[in-house]
Parts: sequence; structure tokens; C-alpha cells
Amino acid sequence: MTIIHVDADACPVKDEVVRVAQRRGLDVAMVSNSWMRTDPDPRIKLVVVEQGPDVADDWIAERAGRGDIVITNDISLAARCLEAGAIVLGSQGREFTEAGIGSALAMRELNAHLRETGESAGYNAAFTKKDRLRFLDAMERSVQKALRLT
Repeated sequence: MTIIHVDADACPVKDEVVRVAQRRGLDVAMVSNSWMRTDPDPRIKLVVVEQGPDVADDWIAERAGRGDIVITNDISLAARCLEAGAIVLGSQGREFTEAGIGSALAMRELNAHLRETGESAGYNAAFTKKDRLRFLDAMERSVQKALRLT
């Protein structure tokens, strides 16, 4: 059975995930370090983990597996979940793949270095309506792919 795991603390597409999950009858685990309002649907579960670095990531990585979908922008978590066989999407609809995760990890390290040295301010572009639509399209494709795996 496919489960959608959401790294929910800073996820801008929680509502979109819920809509797709409800339409497809899938369970969702919204994993967060603090309480947040979620849809009252019994298939949508809020999992509040302890405070601390990577606690939510660890919870997701320990449970995600083949046929599951993980929604995260955290590249390290994406790599761990891909290794477990999960389908991983970023909030802008980018699917992380085995072929591209190495490059993504290297780029993350480079960007961290540039921020530490002051050569980059770490600017993040605003999340747009186009990003939401791209995510919804990618989410629908990922659900179809996950359901074929289970």
C-alpha cells in the first residue's frame, strides 16, 4: 500500500498532497517538529516528532520504502529515501532520481560552501502558482508510478 510521507515543516504543497491523496484513497503522514493543523480526513495523519536536527528526516527515512512517495526539498533525505526504493518529489515538482541525486548532493555542498564564504546570500525564489501546477502534475505521475510498483 502506497503511503505519502511529507517533510511538512516548510512544505508549501501540503494542501496539494492532501487533494491528490484523497482523490486516490492514499494515506499521508505529515511529519513535523511541531503541531500543525491538518485535514480531518482519517487517512491524513500528523506525526509530531521531537525537536532536533534531522529527527523528522530520520522518521521518514526509516519508514519510506518501495511504492511510497516522499515529498521533501531536503536532498540528503531524498537520497536516503531513494536508496530505500521510494519515489521522491521536491515541492516544485522535481523528481529526485538515482541518476541525478549525486549531482544534487554535490551542488548542495557547493552552495553551502558559497554561503559560508559570503559569496552567495542563499536567495530562494518565491513559490508561484506555476510551481504548484508543476507539482500537481508531477504528483499525479508519481502516484501512478507508485501504484504500479505495489
